[in-house]
Formats: sequence, C-alpha cells, structure tokens
Amino acid sequence: MRNRVYASSASLFALITALGAPPALAQTAPAAPQQAAPAPADNSSGAGIGDIVVTAQKRAENVQNVPIAISAVSSQFLQSRDISSIDRLGSIAPNVKIERAPSNKTISQISIRGSVTINPAITWEPAVGLYLDGVYIAKAQGSIFDVADLERVELLRGPQGTLYGRNALAGAVNLITKKPSGEWGGSAEITYGNYNFWRGKAVLDLPKIGIFSVKLSGTIQRRDGFIKLVPNPYPQAFLAGKNPTDRTNDLQSESFMAQVRAQPAHNLTFDYSFDYSRYHQRPDYAQLYRVNRNGDPRDIFDPNSPSYGFVGAFFPLNLYTNQTRQSTASLDANPLYERTRTEGHSLTATWDVGAQTTIKSITGFRRLRFDDNLDLDGSPLPVAATGRRTRYHAFSQELQVTGKAFEDRLNYVAGLYYFKDFAETLGPQSFFGGATAFESDYASHTEAYAAYAQADLKIVDKVTLTGGIRYTHERKDIRRLLIAQPNTPQATTLINVPFGGVPDAKFHDFSPAVTLKYEPTDHINLYARYAKGFKSGGFNGETNIVGTTASLPGCAAPAELTCPYKAETVNSYEVGIKTKLLNNTLQFNVAGFLDDHKNIQLSIFTAEGAAASIVRNAAAARISGLEIEAIARPADWLTFNTSFAYLHAKYKNYIDYIDGIATDVSNNRAFPHAPKYTVSMGADWRVAQGDWGKFNLIADMNFVSSYYTFPYALVTASPSDQNANNTKSPGRTIVNMRASLGDIQLAGTKAEISLWVRNLTNERNPQNFIDFGPGFGGLTVAYFPDPRTFGVTAGVKF
Repeated sequence: MRNRVYASSASLFALITALGAPPALAQTAPAAPQQAAPAPADNSSGAGIGDIVVTAQKRAENVQNVPIAISAVSSQFLQSRDISSIDRLGSIAPNVKIERAPSNKTISQISIRGSVTINPAITWEPAVGLYLDGVYIAKAQGSIFDVADLERVELLRGPQGTLYGRNALAGAVNLITKKPSGEWGGSAEITYGNYNFWRGKAVLDLPKIGIFSVKLSGTIQRRDGFIKLVPNPYPQAFLAGKNPTDRTNDLQSESFMAQVRAQPAHNLTFDYSFDYSRYHQRPDYAQLYRVNRNGDPRDIFDPNSPSYGFVGAFFPLNLYTNQTRQSTASLDANPLYERTRTEGHSLTATWDVGAQTTIKSITGFRRLRFDDNLDLDGSPLPVAATGRRTRYHAFSQELQVTGKAFEDRLNYVAGLYYFKDFAETLGPQSFFGGATAFESDYASHTEAYAAYAQADLKIVDKVTLTGGIRYTHERKDIRRLLIAQPNTPQATTLINVPFGGVPDAKFHDFSPAVTLKYEPTDHINLYARYAKGFKSGGFNGETNIVGTTASLPGCAAPAELTCPYKAETVNSYEVGIKTKLLNNTLQFNVAGFLDDHKNIQLSIFTAEGAAASIVRNAAAARISGLEIEAIARPADWLTFNTSFAYLHAKYKNYIDYIDGIATDVSNNRAFPHAPKYTVSMGADWRVAQGDWGKFNLIADMNFVSSYYTFPYALVTASPSDQNANNTKSPGRTIVNMRASLGDIQLAGTKAEISLWVRNLTNERNPQNFIDFGPGFGGLTVAYFPDPRTFGVTAGVKF
C-alpha cells in the first residue's frame, strides 16, 4: 500500500502484441467489434417500438432480452429532452432517485431501491456504480458533469456485484458515448433562457484518415444565480457581514471530449477518449429552514431559552428562518464558490479472436480537483462556514474475454480487474465568528483486485441458466488531522494520525449471481434472479474520536478512527417479466424484488466540535418493492412511456448506543431517501410533418412521494432532539415540456428550433437538508429544486 505508482497504459499495447495481434492492414475495410452496440433502431417512419441494444452484461443484447431490471434510454430520448448529465435523469426509472448533494451542484446522491450514500465525503463509497464508457467513476464528488454526445444511458437496478463489483450494491449507471463514425458530420446549437441562461454545444465528426477516426464535442454554459443577495434586513443583527456577491446558485461550466478510434486491422480496434469538465460557480443556497424553539437549554437560537442571552445578542439566527422557498437571501461567506475540475483518460482495445471470442482491455485514469467555500447557516451572520479542498485520482485496468461456444448455446464472460486511488480533503471550518474554528483534514488510499466470470447456458430452446461469481480483495488506509483554532497562538492538535498510524483495513468478498430465464415466445421473457451485492467498508476519516471509549466499546459501533466500519452486503431476490405486445407497439415490464441488507452503512451527521459525519454499521434491513415500466406506440406519430414503483423499507434491527447500552431501536428510525412511490409519465407527439419539416410536442412528469433524508429517530424524548421528521421532504412533482420544429432544410443542413420549460409548475418543496442537531441549536438548512426555467434552442445537424 505504500508504493503508489500507477501502471503505464503502454502495458496494454504490450499485452495486445504478446497475444499475437495481426499487423495493421491499412487497405482492409474495418469491421465493427463484436461487442460494439449498434445505434437504436429509427422507427420514425413506421409503427412499432425501436430496439435499444445494451451492454449491461458485457455483450450487446436487446434490452428486452436481458433478464435483469434495466431501463435504457436512447440518444433520441436524451437529445429530445436535453439530458447530458445524470442529475437530469430524475426519476425516469422506477425506484431510482437522483439528487444533487446538499450545498453542491456537481456532487450526485443516487438512490436505487432504497440504498444510498448520504454524505459525499471523498473517502466514502457510493452505493451505486457509475461508469463512463466502461471506466468506473468512483466518487460522488465531481460525478455531475456534461457529456455532449451520449448514445444511451443504462440504469441497472439491483446489485450488480458479479459483473460490476464493489459499490454496485444498489445498481449501476452506464453512460455510453457515441464513437467516431469516420464520416464527416456534426451538429451545433445555441440556447438562451431566463436568468440570462445561455449555452453553446457542438459535435464534430471528422472524416477518416488512414486507420484513424476522430470526434470532438463540447459544451459551454452560463447562467445568473437563482438567488439574489440583498442587504441584511435586520439592523439588530449588528454582526451581519456584507454579501460577497450579488447572486448565488449560478452556473458557469465548460466541458470537452476528444475521441480517437484506430482500426489497424479488421478485427482490432482501439478507442481513446479524453474528457474534461470545469465548473467555476457559486453553490446551491443553504436556506435556513428552522432552529429549535422549545425553550430547551440547548436551543441556543430560541429567545425563550435560558441559553439565548449571549448567543442571541450576537447571533440572532432565529430572525432568518423561513420554510417557504426564497428567491432572495443575505449571506456573509466571502468568497463564496464551488470549483470543480475533472478529467479522464480511457483506452479500450477490442480484439475479435475469430468469430466466437473477443478480448477487451479497458484502461482508465481519472483526476478530480474540487474546492468549495460555503455559508452553511443561510444568513449574513458568521455562524457556520466551511470549505473543502479535495484532490483525487484513480487508475483502473480491466481485461475481459467474452465469447460463445457449443453452437451458440453458451455465452460467457470472464475478467480481471485492478483499481487504485488516492483521496484527500482539507477542510477549514469556522463557527460563531471564528470563536470556534477547526482544520479538519482526511485522506486515504485504496487498492483493489477482482476476478469474475459469468456464463449463460441455454438448457433447452426456451430456457437459459446464468451463473456468475466475482471475488474482490481490497485494502485501505487513512490519514487524519484535526486542529482546533488553527493559525492562532491557541492552536491545539486534537488528532494527528499519519498514513500507517493505524493498521490497514482489508476487505474481501465473493459476489455470486444466478438467473433462470424462460422465453415461452419471442415476445415474452420471464426470469428469476438471485444476486449478492457488496459495498466496501472503510475508515471514519471525519471522526473526532481517535480510539475506543467506554460509550463505544471495541468496534461494535465504529465512530473511532481505529475501528474501520464493515462492508455492507445485500442478498437480492428478483422475479420479472418483459413483454413485447400488439405487434411490438407495446412493451410492458414488471419486476418484483426482496433485498436483505446486512451491516448497512448509515451516515450520522454530528456537530460536536468540528462538523462531521460518521458511518455506523447500525442496521440490517429488508427492502421489497414492485416496479412497472411501459412504452406504447399506438401510431408512428405518438409514443407514451410510463413507470411506477412501490418501495417498502423496514429495519430488521438497528443498534444504537443509549447511555452506553446497545439498544435495538429498529422501530424508531427513519429509512433515508426511500420514497414509497415514484411515478413518471411522458409523451412524444409528432403533431405535423411535411416537406417543411416536422413539429413535435414532448411532455414529461416525474413524481416522488415523501421521504426522509436522515436515519434519525421518528419519536424523541425531547422535541429538541434530532428527529427525522424535521428533515422529511414532502416529495415533489416536476413537469417538463418542449415544442420543437425540426428537419428544416437549411443550406444543406437540417435545422431545428425548440421552445422548452422545466419545472413548469414551479415545484417549491425542499428536496434535501442538513440538520446540525441539538448540539448546534437544531440549525437546519434546506435545499430546493431549481425554479421554473424556460428558453429557446436553435441548432443544425450536418
């Protein structure tokens, strides 16, 4: 673990050469690699639903034939709804909820079937695997970025441990880009909207030169902030600072991707891509939602509390609380910013060894730099300000072999996987005008190895048995530094644990999966599936506790730095049916599941001393649900899509420490980010078409029922204790609409102009929170969905 040298991608070329790749045949017409997924069928000229080919099981298959719960959306769907990043996916798949993490616009919080990682600390692992062209994006920070030319998005629900490995406990999201075609073409568009929003996007596909094909794409975006900053409205708050700027919640980003495809032989393809994204903007507004007002001595912001005197005189935070979404605010953090820079390199080599076997190597390197400076009290008073200076990089190497045997009755995939990363966050924190301040730093290394195999055997013509297993071994270490009153003569080092100061944490896991598929006809796919998922354990890098204490004996409740928390696992049982009905004008899919979770990693936010979150393996749970998806195309000019999901999450046990005694509180704890119902509906209507072009209307509605955002108590002894109902979202309904006039012949190109509106009904319910707890007077801030936005987009394709 001490030697952090990354392997060179040159080893990939050496491997291909060693395997005996044929020499380059410059004059031979290249053939598409066996695993390359063709573009979705274009059914614009006839009835019937076009096929979407996915690579969810590491080979190209029609999505309706894959015996797992998977939702896939094509490039046409993505383009027509202007989806270029995961936060725009919303709830298009049942039991999938994608949020922005509190305070930030470039950090994702993905929940699938009730599993989620609440806190996006760079040393923690997400519950959902995110992949860009097969390369794992390991952290939530920096995971929201724009990709200008996506071919499709695949959302796999349920554990994907066999083929995707660690941290695909809840599922996986695959972002697949369009590859260079070798033919001249491209597109360009410009958008303008309210809040002075403008965006330019372009894609350029260059003609093939020798064995090389190149495609360039990129996006530039600018928008004024949703929140106007105004002077402090309360003169009695005499410590109020001046606004650092005139607005927050703005947008300023650039993204770019360069892709090169080399085909030195008809059966050998290299795909290299470089992606770069940069955000330099101001963060989401942390609106002060509530403070405790129960007369409790801990309620330091309550005028009726005996503790209010000194605090209230200098920090009357109670004046600024508001539970209705605001469009103006007063803040004092100076400067106020969120800056993210991500870049990634990937090299994929695909070698077709004969007609039945393909060898693929995927090499990836990703780098992240993330910095923010936040006002976390939602007021102009210097009550709570924090920042993060994050550095991260990761290297991965995967080698796959796929093929067929026994007259195509057996399909198999096997592979080896290696992953190594480094993560570090430096965290200055300041409270009550600097009267209390901390430097809270943490860092870690991870090194992981895996081997996997899966095979599909067609037992008889209509029955297929799939079995697979993955073994994962990984090792982690931790560095922790916590200083009180840094940069002052009173500076005190509370924790200083260097790398190697505590033993490395080691984790290993076998993740099997078994699926039985029965296809009574070509249009019906019935399946039953068992799969295990594995989410890596680790260290509580943000903790304020170095070693074991009397209240936390041993590692039974690991809030201590010396006690790594355990890996979370799930045993998932799923049955489903996928159908193509009415001459493939209706696709109707249903999936039901039962998941047994062990050692659930629950994030507990603490504001005792330095603000931090800790992970506890506090619970086991049983989560069950039902998922329904349907697409109907009754005519070639009309398409409907809808999904419905029901989710029931219940703790089997939840061990908390009350007065130092381990107590099962499973009946009195909330399940975070697990809405009981999610519903989506959409319609694509080609209103008219002629030699002049075509006119389309598109409408989508996404509904999420109420949900808790923290695993806190539902009933508390005191109303001032941390209660889950204080941070419960009422849910939301988001309606988006678009009208477009397209296929306009213009100087040898096809032009299109669109009018669009997002959040038509101007949904005003909060979607996320941070609750500082009773130790901080119950200070709670809320985060709201973007307000209604609208605009016009004009573009050309050539």
